[in-house]
Amino acid sequence: MVTLVEFPAPVGLLSAAGELKIPLSDTLKYCILGISITLLLLALGILAWQAFRCCSNTHTTYTQQDTVNSELLYSDSKSTTAGHYSGAPSTKVEDHSMEVCRLSRCLSQASFPSSESSQADSDMGKQDNIRKVDGSLRFSVYYDQLQSRLVVTVLEVEGLLEQSQIRSLQPFVKLRLMWAGSIGGEVEGCTDEEGEGTPPVLWTVLQEWRTRIVKGSCNPLFGDQFSCVLCKDKELHHINLRMEVRDFDKFSRHTVLGEVRVPLGQLNISYPLELQEDLQTPQKDLIGEVLLSLKFLPTSQRLEVGLLKVRTVLTEMCSDAAMYVRISVQCNQCKLRYQKTSAVARCMVTVFNEVLMFSLPELPLGQCKIVVSVYETKTTRKSTKHLIGQLTVGKERSSEDEHWGLMMRSVRQPIAKWHGLLI
Repeated sequence: MVTLVEFPAPVGLLSAAGELKIPLSDTLKYCILGISITLLLLALGILAWQAFRCCSNTHTTYTQQDTVNSELLYSDSKSTTAGHYSGAPSTKVEDHSMEVCRLSRCLSQASFPSSESSQADSDMGKQDNIRKVDGSLRFSVYYDQLQSRLVVTVLEVEGLLEQSQIRSLQPFVKLRLMWAGSIGGEVEGCTDEEGEGTPPVLWTVLQEWRTRIVKGSCNPLFGDQFSCVLCKDKELHHINLRMEVRDFDKFSRHTVLGEVRVPLGQLNISYPLELQEDLQTPQKDLIGEVLLSLKFLPTSQRLEVGLLKVRTVLTEMCSDAAMYVRISVQCNQCKLRYQKTSAVARCMVTVFNEVLMFSLPELPLGQCKIVVSVYETKTTRKSTKHLIGQLTVGKERSSEDEHWGLMMRSVRQPIAKWHGLLI
């Protein structure tokens, strides 16, 4: 048996351990203290500066509101006083958009009903859409009849205006060779461009090209040349050349600055023909039709979107060509939810017969819209998707209000309707 005996530690060692200190000189201690005091004073200064800025901004806001109110009152009194005089009439051109902005700053939003505010927003949106397009595009077109080859050269763009002061323009030109394939008769309410009530023409994209990007220039020079061989059955008087001038965005949200449309059948392009056309407001082309079915279930707050058929024009039959559709629900320009259908072999009339369900428990249905995007892909090899066209269904578009209204009136009943597929 082993006995453990504890020996007390020497008194000298315990006293030495109690006297251990960090070996820092007095100079280092004073430096650390000085740095701490400096940081504290800096933090207090930043806090005082932020408080001063907050107080000054509040005072400036109140001053601007009082100034606007006084200007409005002064203008009203001036108009009533001027009614008692019979002097020469004076004309004054006023900008209604500036007046609306002043009234919106002067009056609170809660003082207007929701219907009037939404109508004012829609009017402002229409004024923004109806804008003048500045700039012109210079290009050349040539058709070699012996080789059936079409050659398009984009030379330059002149007279573009800066869209934002934050970033400079990065323009490029996207070209589409459009061919009038057939006549679409399923979409109701659509007429041709002349408005004679005839069924619209379904276009198809034969070729797509894109120039290089010229950064930081309002008068970019390109000099890019593109060519393709046209089939014998594709006559020139059925082909249009559509060129869009776009502002590049790294998130693929390119802004269309303007476009030029050239009907090749109306030009003598047996020799190189150089043209310079003014940019016009961009418009959409009808390239297909989509049969959609909508059903709303108010109890469970679910929206059922049925994709039944997609009708497009095919230039050539490809065994590996497939088509799928992406349907998304957007609210206030924000994409909330989306679903994709399965890929189906593409033909003249592609049948899907799929129903996609969207649960919207916390969102008002009146502020939502449905965006349907049709894509083409290849099944045999790995390739990137190609956008065929898009359509929008919702209360924001007047042309689609009929289908949306039928869905809201026929609760729990699917309502099917043809819609135009645009690009």
